[in-house]
Amino acid sequence: MKRTSKILHLGALTAASALWISATTEASAQNTRNCGPREAVVDRLADGYGETRQSMGLGANNAVVEVFASDETGTWTITVTTPNGMTCLVASGQSFEELAEALPAKGNDA
Repeated sequence: MKRTSKILHLGALTAASALWISATTEASAQNTRNCGPREAVVDRLADGYGETRQSMGLGANNAVVEVFASDETGTWTITVTTPNGMTCLVASGQSFEELAEALPAKGNDA
């Protein structure tokens, strides 16, 4: 390989490495921002979005799964709280609707 070619190759590897480090650091920081103490997360959902708890259930490893939503704005958020009190945002969106559907009659596959 010629010296110029080696320098270009080394430059490309350096740039690729810098992009990879930047991307993984940003992803790691983003994951940290999606979790926090339960009280802080619930306060943020209430103050920032007007969301209140609509439903809850117990998930794997004793994690509490909750759905928060706002009747006024239609926003919703699903959280998971681990036994140590750390709450993480799992999903969020818009156009929340409360439903209470009955089970279909036996023999009806619908």
